[in-house]
Amino acid sequence: MSDARGEAGPLAGRTAWARRLRTPLREFMRTETGGAVFLLAATLAALAWANVDASSYEGFWGTQGSVRVGDAGITRDLRDWVNGGLMTLFFFVVGLEARREFDMGELRDRRRVALPLAAGLGGMLVPVAIYLAVNAGRPTAHGWGIAMSTDTAFALGVLALVGRSFPARLRAYLLTATVVDDVIALAVIGIYYSEDVSTPALLTALGIFAVIVLIRAAGIRQFAVYLLLGVATWAALESSGVEPVVVGLAMGLLTYAHPAARTDLERATEGFRLFREQPTPEYARSAQTRVASAISPNERLQLLFHPWTSYVIVPLFALANAGISISGDFLGRAFTSPVTLGILIGYVVGKPIGLLGSSWLVTWLSRGRLRPPVGWAAVGAGGTIAGIGFTVALLIATLTFTGSRLEEAKIGILSAALCATIVTWTVVRVTKLLPPLRRLRALLGTAETIIDLAAPVDPERDHVRGPARAPVTVVEYGDFECPYCGQAENVIRQLLAGFGDVRYVWRHLPLTDVHPQAQLAAYAAEAAAEQGAFWEMHDLLLEHQDELQPKDLVRYAAEIGLDVDRFRTDLRANLGADRIAEDLDSADLSGVSGTPTFFVNGRRHLGAYDITDLTAAVKSARKTAALRP
Repeated sequence: MSDARGEAGPLAGRTAWARRLRTPLREFMRTETGGAVFLLAATLAALAWANVDASSYEGFWGTQGSVRVGDAGITRDLRDWVNGGLMTLFFFVVGLEARREFDMGELRDRRRVALPLAAGLGGMLVPVAIYLAVNAGRPTAHGWGIAMSTDTAFALGVLALVGRSFPARLRAYLLTATVVDDVIALAVIGIYYSEDVSTPALLTALGIFAVIVLIRAAGIRQFAVYLLLGVATWAALESSGVEPVVVGLAMGLLTYAHPAARTDLERATEGFRLFREQPTPEYARSAQTRVASAISPNERLQLLFHPWTSYVIVPLFALANAGISISGDFLGRAFTSPVTLGILIGYVVGKPIGLLGSSWLVTWLSRGRLRPPVGWAAVGAGGTIAGIGFTVALLIATLTFTGSRLEEAKIGILSAALCATIVTWTVVRVTKLLPPLRRLRALLGTAETIIDLAAPVDPERDHVRGPARAPVTVVEYGDFECPYCGQAENVIRQLLAGFGDVRYVWRHLPLTDVHPQAQLAAYAAEAAAEQGAFWEMHDLLLEHQDELQPKDLVRYAAEIGLDVDRFRTDLRANLGADRIAEDLDSADLSGVSGTPTFFVNGRRHLGAYDITDLTAAVKSARKTAALRP
């Protein structure tokens, strides 16, 4: 059942459907890159403002603002409202992404939790130890928490700018590792850096949060309920004296993520069909509810809040906190201060040593069973870029110091971010100088990747096009009536024409709720396969997607020279129904709910389905395969 055909059909540029395709991690990384630019601009603006008119800068952010309900209320200055109020949403998004990785990303294989957990812990402990060593015996030692946490948003954004040649898996690995120190850093803020804690208010906050956990377990999904209870928890923590931003992270970690199930999508289609037949307000509301429930709350909330946190809240935080008056005397004093030096050395030296060393130690102790998903040069670049500790470091600095000590801490944080970027760029440049095979190993490593495809390819069963022993296998779950599958067919032809070492596998996923002829077309393909002409029928079906009536299928059988009477008999008998049902079952096990869905060497392709993205995925899979026996 193999055919090496691969004529390339024309495809002008990136199709609109490919441009529109988005995935959670893809959008997260894209937003982080753009957000890093906004964050840098806000930091420079804060420095310029503070140096042009320091009194105006401090006076503006020191303006008092109150929120009152009856006799109760909270009064803070603008800087505190940004730091303790708006930043709660930022940590909520961090929690959402951590939960998404745990439910759907690299950490869904629970054995893989140990390595980023150890990397995150090592990346915290070594910088803290360096800071404490530099500040030993001084009252400034209690600022050790400043050197703990990596700014996930800023670090990923800068890495995307200076490390474009590094594998995307590095960003996922770095994200999971830095989320660990975000969680611990917020716990430290809540426990160590909170003063005059009110026990009754703290117990009230814990009680409200317990209610949130219970209603979440009960399956209640109304966003307004969680918003009301979340605000109440935040207010109770604020009254207790505990830094309330921890509420955001906790709420994000509670918000589960899951791929859209085929049954949920079918229910959504049925809801829309009912509305189309009877466009009443009741059916409109039902259709809207069904469509929304097909997508996990985690993805819906990330889509809503992530752009706001990256483009507005975090830059606003930088504008409120990064402003310091710089002079020659100040710089001379700061760079001899143990506070500045402890933070600078802790981040620039301690972070890479801690993250890289912990990753190596776990790999060694596990005898290679646990290893980073990328090569050691990539892990090293992740460690150096983790030296950007901007957001949480500034937050802890404002809780720890005042006056000149706070200014020294800020210059240490800013200097560390600049040095970490320069060191990472140097690592990237040095890696590019390595010989090709060593560079591949240094970037990609030899760790086994998670296999998303539940049912491995079986050449004796599957429909395979291309060399039987090809190093790269592309599997498509498709529907002959799906217009996107029709457009993707041109891309697949170009891919097979451009690579002589790629094999392509088609599996059936007829979406009968939206494509009424798809099931019959799948039967026609299997009936043709009985006569050794699956791929000829496959090509005709995708070429004529608007002509899939029984008479059309019989005409196609005659065109490719099949025994038409036998074809009619097999078609009436629904020949191949068992094979199609097996494909449907394997699609469900692999989390496939729509078409086309591609897997490249067993790993789900989450990018666009145009020639550029699929070619990049194939090249990456080929490089990875070249490093293994």
